[in-house]
Amino acid sequence: MSKKKRADKGVALEPEAYSEEGGKREISLTEKELNALIAKNPEVAQHVAIDLSDNLISIKMIVPIDEEIPALGGKTLRLNLGVILSYQHGRPVVALKGVSLGGIPVPNAWLGNLKNKNLVKEFGDEGSFWKLFSDGVADLKVKDGHIQIKLKE
Repeated sequence: MSKKKRADKGVALEPEAYSEEGGKREISLTEKELNALIAKNPEVAQHVAIDLSDNLISIKMIVPIDEEIPALGGKTLRLNLGVILSYQHGRPVVALKGVSLGGIPVPNAWLGNLKNKNLVKEFGDEGSFWKLFSDGVADLKVKDGHIQIKLKE
């Protein structure tokens, strides 16, 4: 019986020295697994769904607006957004494909002219989040309901 199974049954884990030897350096999730993680919280599951297609993560959200917000209070916003994810020229590419509210595409100017700009390239200055993220990724693929991220050492 593996240690995980024993821990699940209430048996204490045995101590062991930390080692990265033979460690898998890959994160691989399907669209179904991502949506199942979201579904673990029923309140969130009613408001968020993710679709994975070639080099694209699409997120559909329903956002209830607080009653106290002027003009929109008590309403529900339907928000769709697309994020391009790929790996080119030895670096990850992360770009906002677009955002729509209630099916109406939001103008690029309202999004700070960020549509289709590689955030890693634009904001990957030394010490930035995007630089650190990029430095840890060896490969990144989104394809037909599956995301795969290979990590560097």
